[in-house]
Amino acid sequence: MTVPSRDALPSLTGLRFWAALLVVLYHLSRQVGEVPGLTPLVWYGRTGVTFFFVLSGFVLAWTYEGARLPVTVFYRRRFARIWPLHLVTTALSVALYLLLSAEVSVTAVAASLPLMQAWHPALAKGGNPAAWSLSDEAWFYALFPGLLALLAARGNRLLRRAGATAVLALPLAWLCGALVVSPAVRSWLLDYLPLTRSAQFVLGVVCALAVKRGGRPPLSLPAAAVAVLAWHTALIPWHAALPDSAWYGPYNASQLLSAPLFAALIAAAAHRDVQGLPTGLRGTWLLRLGRWSFAWYLVHELVLRLFLHLYGRTAPGWPSLVVWLVLALASQALAGLLYALVERPAESWLRSRGSVPRRAGRSGADRLSWNP
Repeated sequence: MTVPSRDALPSLTGLRFWAALLVVLYHLSRQVGEVPGLTPLVWYGRTGVTFFFVLSGFVLAWTYEGARLPVTVFYRRRFARIWPLHLVTTALSVALYLLLSAEVSVTAVAASLPLMQAWHPALAKGGNPAAWSLSDEAWFYALFPGLLALLAARGNRLLRRAGATAVLALPLAWLCGALVVSPAVRSWLLDYLPLTRSAQFVLGVVCALAVKRGGRPPLSLPAAAVAVLAWHTALIPWHAALPDSAWYGPYNASQLLSAPLFAALIAAAAHRDVQGLPTGLRGTWLLRLGRWSFAWYLVHELVLRLFLHLYGRTAPGWPSLVVWLVLALASQALAGLLYALVERPAESWLRSRGSVPRRAGRSGADRLSWNP
């Protein structure tokens, strides 16, 4: 069995950097200090997490559709991909909390290690707060083999229905927020709970299968990029008019309703990769930073936390911009080290322990198998 390499669609690796940067700028703008002109545009940069959920579904479906692979090997590979770095960054986060004399919930840390923290509002930010999204990913991995088997075995009609259902589920979930009085509980239900985020992953799976079957993305790559930028620009007056604490405010909407735009962007980039057309996303350094994006996402908040403890918030304008740049570069350098010293070596070692021998006579009917 031959599984496509991680960079079979290199433009998606390049996009990973931009999505991670969006999340980093979101935290810098809200925690460190404001940069006029830039802060409003990235104020809802947590949408980068939505991008990664859609991307996860897309990449997994693209990689494993048509592969004959025991499901145990799939899960072993996903464990090797995310858990070693999660363990190390959680240890670093807890050590930093203790160094700064901050309170650490043993229960929350314990829940975070098996990636169960997002299922309870009091535990969602335990250990390394950024790792809540890995709890959602673990749920997606549990769904994936059955979801892929269902969608891959059926025709395009079911695929279209699944895509439409996923898209409609997003505004429906947002509107259901009106039924929840507490802003804190609403935030957990709409932003953290894996069940609510599942539609974003499903949308990614559907888009990958559609592109693999020869479908054309709804938008060109430039048009999709403009649509994503326009969405974040539209959030600026929405934020000025309505508070985030209101269910109809832009905070929850920004993360739920952006998924179709990110799906269009990912599909367009992948389609151009398949056609061998330029995307502007395959530069050497952009691909390198894209590969570091997982580590950057998990570690950047630790760097910000230490800086804020030592120096506090910075003045708006140029002082904040300089600090943004320094913290972004420092956390990126740390991410590069973690990628080289932890993420890649640990993943390679764990994957080698459960390698699958090549099978002769692959057929187009092969599927990700539930056989042990």
